[in-house]
Amino acid sequence: MRLPPRPAIYEINTAVWLGDLTRRLGRPVRLSTVPPVEWDRLAALGVDAVWLMGIWQRSPAGLAIAERNPDLVASFQATLPDLRPGDVIGSPYCVRDYELEPHFGGPGALARAREALADRGIGLILDYVPNHVAPDHPWTHDRGECFIRGTATELEATPAAFLETAAGVLANGKDPYFAPWPDVVQLNAFSPGLRQAATRTLVSIAEQCDGVRCDMAMLMITDVFARTWGERAGAPAAEEYWPAIIAAARAANPDLVLIAEAYWDMEWTLQQQGFDYCYDKRLYDRLVGESAQSVRGHLQAAPDYQERLVRFIENHDEPRAADTFTPERERAAAVVMSTLEGARLYHQGQLEGLHTHIPVFLARGPEQPQDRELREFYERLLSAVADSDLRGGEWQLCDCIGWQDNDSAEQLLSWCWQGSGQRYLIVVNLAPQDAEARVRLPWGDLAGRAWHLSDALSGVVFERDGTELHEQGLYVRMVPWESYFLAVAGG
Repeated sequence: MRLPPRPAIYEINTAVWLGDLTRRLGRPVRLSTVPPVEWDRLAALGVDAVWLMGIWQRSPAGLAIAERNPDLVASFQATLPDLRPGDVIGSPYCVRDYELEPHFGGPGALARAREALADRGIGLILDYVPNHVAPDHPWTHDRGECFIRGTATELEATPAAFLETAAGVLANGKDPYFAPWPDVVQLNAFSPGLRQAATRTLVSIAEQCDGVRCDMAMLMITDVFARTWGERAGAPAAEEYWPAIIAAARAANPDLVLIAEAYWDMEWTLQQQGFDYCYDKRLYDRLVGESAQSVRGHLQAAPDYQERLVRFIENHDEPRAADTFTPERERAAAVVMSTLEGARLYHQGQLEGLHTHIPVFLARGPEQPQDRELREFYERLLSAVADSDLRGGEWQLCDCIGWQDNDSAEQLLSWCWQGSGQRYLIVVNLAPQDAEARVRLPWGDLAGRAWHLSDALSGVVFERDGTELHEQGLYVRMVPWESYFLAVAGG
């Protein structure tokens, strides 16, 4: 199935989810035996796709390395004070092979999970890790040309940067700004052999799902890879890594949606190389630590760029939103990310206000209290987005106008969209002080009529004169972090 425009995506930590179901139901639960009611719960969220994060075979060699790492072990114990055997299962991004992890089900289990989601109108998103593989991946036995190589001397001198494998000494995977990842080995983006093998891998994944989230996709861009590895990688390839591989995947699945985990202002480049969506880390950073005007500046980029960004305030790599924001600020940030152009990503536990970040190495998280009020807020928000014409409507920023001796309008953000006869207006106070402004509406037929503005978040209905709306704009006075999600209808 093809995902709709501006899709809502729900990320699930597959190991933790299946483990929770197993403990709750008192029997082993695999992807093929998830009760229908659990798929129904996901459908009730109003999302368009489920990202089953971490389904591929994890590496025994990578697990052994992780269990010898004192910093990682300390993080596991901090997350789970009652850490038990079997809780640490290794990283899902240390891929032993692109086959379903046996603990998650046997042959056909993934196809049955995809079918269960499709029956409810939900697409399936899976991972692909282009930059590195586990040290015991089959390619280390028969495709040594696919890797960045080292020497025995380098291994002895810098054991934190190299590993001994079946292919000999290989470099640990890394990005250019951090220390190498100790449990994976680095693929060579310039190797023709790798590109052939990677194409087969991505085509195989594409045939099993509706979307692929590509881990750290910017690391395979020619300039980035050359800067990271220099002469060790050999001469840069004549063509970029992604376009041909993406074309092959789309030939296998024409409806496939490609999502790039992207940083360092590489979003536009990856969009041009074929990705449908790229992470919007800039918006996340601005919502966490910058002003409303900073966010507004970010949203003034060209529409064709905005439409291909993934908005989020939490995912498995970021801290929990409930730990990052105050409750009121999280609600405001959630309204912002949920009502923009582009895709929207929600993370398992985010809607319930969970505080403990679970390392991806773990198959279990701690027992945590749930925030029922936050869950009810998210249910109203996601329902409003699903019921509106956001997916197909025309989106537009609105000006918030202040007046002399009152600059609080700068704290406000506003946008609207319309389509299929529906109109919506979003206004958010993205600051810890009261704010007031006149919000300029772009619609030319306001005057001479009464208008009903129904807030989907609170249920309150406002009656406003259309001539005033046309000539002066909508007056708003908002308390800190307050949001309006207004359906605008003529009387």
